[in-house]
Amino acid sequence: MKPAAPLLPLLPALVLLPLVVLLPGLIHGGGWDLVAQFLLASLQPSHDPLVLHSLFGGLGITVGMALLGWAMSLLLGIPLGLLSSRLLWRSLLGTALPAELLRRVLAVPRSIHELIWGLLLLQLVGQQPAVAVLAIAIPFGALVARVVSDLLDALPEHSLQALLAAGIPAPSALLTALGPPLLPGLISYGGYRLECALRSATLLGVFGLGGLGNELLLTLQSLQFHELWSGLWLLLAVMLSLEALVSALRRRWSMPARLALEQRRPVGRCGREILLAAVALVPLLLGVGRALAVEPAALLHWQPLPPLPPGGWQAALQLPWLSLMGQTLLLTLLAAALAVGLAPVLLLLVAPWRWGGWLLRLLWALGRLWPPPLTALLLLFVLKPSLITAALALGFHNLGILGRLPREGVEAAGPEREEALRCSGSGPRLALLYGRFSGLARSYLAYGAYRADVILRETVVVGLVAGTGLGSQLRESLSAFAFDQLALLLAAYAVLTLLGEDLSDRARRALLRS
Repeated sequence: MKPAAPLLPLLPALVLLPLVVLLPGLIHGGGWDLVAQFLLASLQPSHDPLVLHSLFGGLGITVGMALLGWAMSLLLGIPLGLLSSRLLWRSLLGTALPAELLRRVLAVPRSIHELIWGLLLLQLVGQQPAVAVLAIAIPFGALVARVVSDLLDALPEHSLQALLAAGIPAPSALLTALGPPLLPGLISYGGYRLECALRSATLLGVFGLGGLGNELLLTLQSLQFHELWSGLWLLLAVMLSLEALVSALRRRWSMPARLALEQRRPVGRCGREILLAAVALVPLLLGVGRALAVEPAALLHWQPLPPLPPGGWQAALQLPWLSLMGQTLLLTLLAAALAVGLAPVLLLLVAPWRWGGWLLRLLWALGRLWPPPLTALLLLFVLKPSLITAALALGFHNLGILGRLPREGVEAAGPEREEALRCSGSGPRLALLYGRFSGLARSYLAYGAYRADVILRETVVVGLVAGTGLGSQLRESLSAFAFDQLALLLAAYAVLTLLGEDLSDRARRALLRS
């Protein structure tokens, strides 16, 4: 027996059954009043000019770090993505071996979360804005390189082969045949990376690298919830404005040539607009770097590391590695199941209501807005530190990211099947499930498989706060300057994320094939 396709996205929500059984044992009665105060403060944010001035300053630092890190990741990732394309090397040299080697090298920086990069650089070069910029640029650059190379290798080769057969040199043929079809995907992913950079810059601020994240952490720790919500609403306004701007530019610049001609817009106009935007971005980035006092030369002056204690490697090897890695994997599975399963369940429950769509949009926005460590700190008001607490915090954040996909897919699907089911007597939720989820189910699960790979990297974020998995040991190793343990922890994270990446790729391909 096989479940029907529309039911597949709902299956991960079965994880709620064991969580409902285990969750009452984790509840303590100490912080319910604080949670009530926190929720009420969302309706009464602080309007104190001193508070707003501090929050605006932190917001400017966060946006500046995100913009610089994003731009540097594109400067690193696009050339590296071209160099790691199998299609490019086969066209130039007749072999894809250089691409395979470079892909293996780039897998290492990609497997380490930007928070780990930030904490490592903070130990090596001290507190400075360039640390946050570089912490975002390194893993994001490797991710951009992977996506660019995959986009290139997925393009049809018949135009390229025709140009090569006509005697056109390989570099010119590659640019002519593959440049225009690559541009829409590159614009779309570049805009998505900018949104991710803003969230990462906020997260890095929570862990001491400055900006609005630091302000949010201080207000939460001092229980100044009115000031906390002032910062959150400011961040939400910036995030939604950025998403709207990126969506508008994506629709404008990713327009196919045929559609552009139908709307009587010159095809080359988009290219000129992109070039002008790139040129205008250069002085903006220079101004932001000067305003933040970013000094790349300061990254060359490393602080001396303390000597390793005698027998340190033996003590590092005696850590409970199997238990730590098992907790990390279980945390990943729980958070992924919560995020993937709850999004369609909530959509089915709330969508038939008149204001259900707006409530879901607000919930998804808050999930993307809240950094997972702050959610974990808030949950610790009423829950004991545990793996489930960390999974709830991580699952809520990724629920905000994943929730947009089924909602947009349902809105994009035609209403014919749903209306036909309603006319035949089906209820509104059943008609929505079988009428619009049929064509969305496998692609949604495929994206969920990719998101599980991202969640595995993000376990370090909540592990540092909730005290579980490899993240908890990472915090202890950093505070004790145990760099032998730190090296082994980074190796363990790299191995786990690379294995998770391979498994998620296999699952995604299997789902899309079926």
